[in-house]
Amino acid sequence: MNKKISILGCGWLGLPLAKTLIENGFSVKGSTTSENKLALLKKNKIQPFLLSLFENKIEGNSKDFLNDSEILIIDIPPRLRRDISISFVDKIKTLVTQIEKSQIKKVLFVSSISVYSDIFPIKEITEETPTNPDTESGRQLVEVEQLLLGNPNFETIIIRFGGLIGEDRHPIKYLAGKENVENPDSPINFIHQEDCIGIITAIIEKGLRQVQSDNKENDEMLKQVQHDNIVFNAVSPQHPKRVEYYHKKAKNMNLALPIFAKNTESKGKIILSTKIETVLSYTFKKEI
Repeated sequence: MNKKISILGCGWLGLPLAKTLIENGFSVKGSTTSENKLALLKKNKIQPFLLSLFENKIEGNSKDFLNDSEILIIDIPPRLRRDISISFVDKIKTLVTQIEKSQIKKVLFVSSISVYSDIFPIKEITEETPTNPDTESGRQLVEVEQLLLGNPNFETIIIRFGGLIGEDRHPIKYLAGKENVENPDSPINFIHQEDCIGIITAIIEKGLRQVQSDNKENDEMLKQVQHDNIVFNAVSPQHPKRVEYYHKKAKNMNLALPIFAKNTESKGKIILSTKIETVLSYTFKKEI
């Protein structure tokens, strides 16, 4: 069993993920775009690579980064808000040409629930719900998902995470004191960093060994994790309304309450992560 993994993007999620995988006995190569961060990766026993992905080239030693690994985790955000002229799709296309030349057998792509638009009336969303993004970032993520899922040279697992939160990261810090905040009754779709890491780890470990359950339908989906392409929604099962949730968090952190717009129809969605819980037998650990 090859326990070598390459992680493209050792940032807020990728770095602690790499540390967890190493603790679990994996050998990890990790990339960063910052030369100053190479020492940090090395300090944490991650084999460091300085890589920058562009629309028509990759700067850095991508060959050695991918070499000998069977699993590649792609955890780089589109960052299209900064420059909408940038094609995230073309960047991934450039990366795919290198993946095809390597020993990579499985690609885990960190995507986002932004592939589903907010709607009225609010409905529950599963992995079988057709994607309908209403942002440029979401549209390009859908195209990247299709690009990877359609490639016969490797297996692909898509993980659509909700809003990422952690001990050092929470959106109330940016909403505190703001006025006329929209969609007060929209459900929250967040996931804690610890659960992101737990889910990715569970996918990798169940993909490396044969697991059986008492449920034939779950077994069939589990086979996809081990031998085929699959898509997961990954969002905490708690979905409080925005106004209640943000007011509670603001009070807990001694921040000014955000003021929500009144007498407006709230658009939103409720992302279900049932497949995560059933196929992986995963139990969410952190309340949002």
